[in-house]
Amino acid sequence: MKIEQIYTGCLAQGAYYIESNGEVAIIDPLREIKSYTEKADEDNAKIKYIFETHFHADFVSGHVTLAKETGADIIFGPSANPSFEATIAEDGQEFRLGEITIIALHTPGHTMESTTYLLKDATGKDHAIFSGDTLFLGDVGRPDLAQKAAHMTKEDLAGTLYDSLRTKIMPLADDVIVYPAHGAGSACGKNMMKETVDTLGNQKKMNYALRADMTKEEFIKEVTDGLLPPPLYFPLNVKMNKEGYTDIDEVIQKGTRPFSPNDFEALANETGAVVLDVRHQTEYVKGHIPRSIFIGIDGGFAPWVGALIADVQQPILLVTPEGRVEETITRLSRVGFDNTLGYLEGGFEAWKKASKDYDTLTSISALEFKNALEEENTPVFDVRKESEFIAEHIDDAHNTPLDFINDYLAEFPTDKTFYVHCAGGYRSVIAASILKSRGIHNLIDIAGGFKDIKEVGIKTTDYVCPSTIK
Repeated sequence: MKIEQIYTGCLAQGAYYIESNGEVAIIDPLREIKSYTEKADEDNAKIKYIFETHFHADFVSGHVTLAKETGADIIFGPSANPSFEATIAEDGQEFRLGEITIIALHTPGHTMESTTYLLKDATGKDHAIFSGDTLFLGDVGRPDLAQKAAHMTKEDLAGTLYDSLRTKIMPLADDVIVYPAHGAGSACGKNMMKETVDTLGNQKKMNYALRADMTKEEFIKEVTDGLLPPPLYFPLNVKMNKEGYTDIDEVIQKGTRPFSPNDFEALANETGAVVLDVRHQTEYVKGHIPRSIFIGIDGGFAPWVGALIADVQQPILLVTPEGRVEETITRLSRVGFDNTLGYLEGGFEAWKKASKDYDTLTSISALEFKNALEEENTPVFDVRKESEFIAEHIDDAHNTPLDFINDYLAEFPTDKTFYVHCAGGYRSVIAASILKSRGIHNLIDIAGGFKDIKEVGIKTTDYVCPSTIK
């Protein structure tokens, strides 16, 4: 028996390759399927099953394409109703894979079709669970994503999740391995550990949601407390996973069309496409196409695209580093952004050589910022998450989290200069590009972000728990 976790850091997502005696099961595959078919070929094995733990909201799964390519059966849990051919498992239904058995345990709560898959080894011993978004390491799946479809409140779904955990998962032995669908950084939970594999016994000790003495009311309160609004693209990804989608090869073929600077500019004007610049932030700062949006390919690229570009049907034109066009299109397609029209041939250098207008972004070091603060009283906007801001921030700074930057546009001054920073310099340039695209140019980015700000000794405010104030 072989179990391999295939982890994609950009999405904080774990897919799984399971092989036994020449038969393979894939759990929660990504949209690009080549890695799975290649592994099966290397093992001289056949992909028999594709198990989906639920209709994913944060990425487009590869189940439809993989089934088409391999003839494997797609398996969903009870109450799933996809638009394509699939086996809808009954609670407790067993699937034989070589010498092992995989059992569907219906664990609704994150969504109503959510299912955990229990793997029994060749001896019949419980070996591992593939828990999807039902159980994470350190957390559980948020219960507010399926409210509309389930005609339930998030409190109702949280109560259902409480029952699922306590009747289906917590009774399993402590040595059972937990393989979740996501790790830290995913928007599908709020308190995940950085580890991606653990034992159930350790989770019973570490995970707040698995406390043995926890009442349902306590669980509901803790699981629903502090939930931020989900990214806007989540329902659209659910729809694609439920109804099907265009083959990724077609998306890549369409998106890898090169355009000269003149044709690129004309197409952007004609279609209203977003010009998405995915180079490193330092390159974007030095020069970029006016009104282009920066989201660097080497950061948390796909989730930030999903959070900040509301419509997955939005036409996109790309400015990329050399040789990274197909990678960019692939990563966009993982979150359902399939309408890439093409890319700027020759990159930004070609744009400059064509004598096209370009813009720059004023960016200064933390030390320069410190010196400026001593001479002037200029507003500072911190685009980190609220939790980061609460933990520590510059005195008198305004918190305008990047995730919801469009909701804060009215707070940015238009008649005087202001500073923008994040933790390390990536998110602040994204924020600056969005503000500039909205016509707000009177800003200065602080390169290196809060990390460098602390190092140069700028005064900051630590969080003080209200209970300690007398």
